[in-house]
Amino acid sequence: ADGSVVTWGSADCGGNSSAVAPLLTEGVVQVCGTGGAFAAIKADGSVVTWGVADYGGNSAAVAPLLTEGAADDSVVTWGDADFGGNSAAVAPLLMEGVVQVRGNSRAFAAIKADGSVVT
Repeated sequence: ADGSVVTWGSADCGGNSSAVAPLLTEGVVQVCGTGGAFAAIKADGSVVTWGVADYGGNSAAVAPLLTEGAADDSVVTWGDADFGGNSAAVAPLLMEGVVQVRGNSRAFAAIKADGSVVT
């Protein structure tokens, strides 16, 4: 209720958030997970990630795109390309109009406002 995040479980699967704990004490509005990492979306539009880098636990390469106020209707991806972390082939289609993103263990689909789907 206070916007903080508590993690537990296997450190190999994102259960240890100690490296980013100071960023998870307030303002978190949503947490999304993969098979080995988590991303917390904060009220200010920033994103905090932790866990296995290949599964999305390290977003350092795209950090400038995930900072305060960066939230809009575009998609930013990171992590191992074999797990959906590289969207370069469809990047122009993900620049605007995305209303929802769904994922599985190795890929993502973006639903756009016009009803189209980008995979």
